[in-house]
Amino acid sequence: MERISRSGRPCWVLVGGRRRLGRALAEDLARDHDLVLTSSESWAGETWVEELSTVAGIRTLVWNAESPEVSSRMMADLEALELDGWGISGAVILAGTFPGMPLGTWTAEGLEAAWRVNLGFPFLCAQALAPRLAEGACLQLLLDTAIHHPWLQRLPYSAAKAGLAALVPGLAQLLAPRVRVVGHALGTLLPAEGSDAAFLAERTLLKRLGDPADLARAVRYAADSPFMTGEILTLDGGRRWVDR
Repeated sequence: MERISRSGRPCWVLVGGRRRLGRALAEDLARDHDLVLTSSESWAGETWVEELSTVAGIRTLVWNAESPEVSSRMMADLEALELDGWGISGAVILAGTFPGMPLGTWTAEGLEAAWRVNLGFPFLCAQALAPRLAEGACLQLLLDTAIHHPWLQRLPYSAAKAGLAALVPGLAQLLAPRVRVVGHALGTLLPAEGSDAAFLAERTLLKRLGDPADLARAVRYAADSPFMTGEILTLDGGRRWVDR
């Protein structure tokens, strides 16, 4: 049975719900959900969150992957939410970075940093969230189309996403039947500043880039599909089928 927040609406946690795709997903879900949004930084000055709070219940938390105390912070925050009546009926883990790390530049410190944010932190988030999710909830993780074709100039990042791809079916088995787990392997939805959008679009079968609304539809679909778990949905416009 889906748990609801005190307002009577479903409550979801968006880990990394502050920038780019996280913000876009928050703005979409706020139409019919209350939200708990996390960021690695202070939320001061984020006026868009204040605007969202006029239509939805919003809580903001700071979960910094670089902090050695992040696990205990997550546990304490989630316990406080539960005590305050916020039942969590869904969660999406979006947090991550996209570092360029070509062969020859790898160092122990650099690899550790890339994997801490893109692999270790999502593992810790999933561990903290799992026991707090309501029965029937869906835990969703953002991956990358790199799980099909690694980014050659970003192999450490690609390896981290491959690790998350293994986490999805593994968690689905560990958490069944109470909680479902679904991953999303994304292509380019919001191109980085300075990137060649036309070139990236040409490298898809659909000859276009994605849009944050594509992710929102997929997230809602997974949440509303009670017989789906352990699956990774790919939203890349067919990029993985284009010869490189």
